[in-house]
Amino acid sequence: MIFLMDLQMMLLDVIYFMLRNTVRIFLRPRTKPIDGELVLITGAGGGLGRLFAQEFTKHGAEVVLWDINSSSNEQTAKLVHEMGGKAYTYTVDVTNREDVYRNAELVRKDLGRDVTILVNNAGVVAGQRMLDCPDELMERTMKVNCHALFWTVKAFLPQMKAQNHGHIVTIASVLGLFSTACVEDYCASKFAAVGFHESLAHELLADEVEGVKTTLVCPYIVDTGMFEGCKIREEVELLLPPLDPQYCVEQAMNAILINQPLVCIPRLTYLPFLSRALLPWESNAVVYRFMGSDKCMYPFIDTMKKQFSNGVTKVVL
Repeated sequence: MIFLMDLQMMLLDVIYFMLRNTVRIFLRPRTKPIDGELVLITGAGGGLGRLFAQEFTKHGAEVVLWDINSSSNEQTAKLVHEMGGKAYTYTVDVTNREDVYRNAELVRKDLGRDVTILVNNAGVVAGQRMLDCPDELMERTMKVNCHALFWTVKAFLPQMKAQNHGHIVTIASVLGLFSTACVEDYCASKFAAVGFHESLAHELLADEVEGVKTTLVCPYIVDTGMFEGCKIREEVELLLPPLDPQYCVEQAMNAILINQPLVCIPRLTYLPFLSRALLPWESNAVVYRFMGSDKCMYPFIDTMKKQFSNGVTKVVL
């Protein structure tokens, strides 16, 4: 009898959340205020990290900027200051857990308060075929894109749980939901990031920590130069061009401000995510081939080869 009642309640909840999220497509829910929140952003020195710092500043939050490149990090802080915002810079190697823990304590000591929003944004890609790629580059991809999530969350989640207030944002990728050829290190790390984030979200729900929210952001290729040269079929690219970085961050911010658990950018990328789950593997492979997605990384790999041969190793997002 209890089982049947629980089953009925579960089905009603499923229908309710399906209807609620359908309505949200057309009627935007109220956003939460974040003025005065302390936001820590990893990989804040460039790309999406810099734009996130500016967007959070627009909403009245203070930002803590972590990056391994101190000069680019200071440039981000300068832009925030020019907007009238508050920014605090720290040079941190997120792959080094002791460095993460040490700087987390330093932030608390320096600012006299706890981080309330954590944006795990730092990311890298090796840019070489697996069999050609040095082991240390593949290991670095896993350390930055996956392992660092453990260290930053362990550093800041306990205080969020104690206060029953906070938000953890993971900037993953659509390549953490479905994969393509020649970026095994990146896909593996982003699939791991998605798994880490979803397990953490389930843990918070199971522990009934209602005040700590999570948002998983899975963007398509963003035009930051990270995947420079990546190319799908020309006709398909008209429908699915590389994302403008500002648009990507604005869409991610929209999701964060309404506590949306998952956002794929653009919405069109929900389709291959669903097809991966519903269709046979061979069917998806045929679709990939039609779209040019099966070999889309080939020109990217060639571009990276030229950069490596010229002594350029720009792999940070």
